[in-house]
Amino acid sequence: MTLALALLLCMFLGTHGFNTQLVIEPQPNFDTEKFAGEWYRIGLADESLLFAMFKNQLKVSKGLLVPDAMGNVNLTMWTMRPYGCSISVYSYEKTDVPGEFTYFSKRHKITKDITIVETNYTDYSMVLKYKNMDKEYTQVALYGRSSILRPDLIQIFRSFALSLGFSEEAIVTPTDVDPCPILEPRNTAEFREDKSAQSPNQSVFGTENLSKV
Repeated sequence: MTLALALLLCMFLGTHGFNTQLVIEPQPNFDTEKFAGEWYRIGLADESLLFAMFKNQLKVSKGLLVPDAMGNVNLTMWTMRPYGCSISVYSYEKTDVPGEFTYFSKRHKITKDITIVETNYTDYSMVLKYKNMDKEYTQVALYGRSSILRPDLIQIFRSFALSLGFSEEAIVTPTDVDPCPILEPRNTAEFREDKSAQSPNQSVFGTENLSKV
């Protein structure tokens, strides 16, 4: 194979398929306690057909991340539905690698991984779901401590998603903020009691059930 043909092939794969050669590691020295608290989902990259159907309805959504005593994390997301403010609870189990978690997707019937790729804890974070790089399962999400992030951080997110093989059409950075309010932060014990009374949805930071967006 000539060099020119090889370069063309790499360009084709980079724009029409995921970059499966890229090794993605979590944030070095990841600190779960520093990562806890309120986050806004500012951007999402998703190549699935379901996401394509509902991406125009995506809004900046809000959530609260609370670690438990075992090092796992629980996430509550608030979303406005036609019947009012809906609360969804998600649970992620820690792994031996700090910054990586797993959960079982009831919709896809498989175990998926979540990697905190990059965060400075105070402003933004980028999260990758399912490093096996499958168009139906893999997502990249951008989160901020505020509902508005600097344009340069949004551009970093877009560049990262493109480097993985996501198309421009698959990357969404909504500007409208979901009006559903965040409740006052609760302690972990109260959070677990609340969680046990609800049916958990398995997702990466609240994006699994897109049919309800």
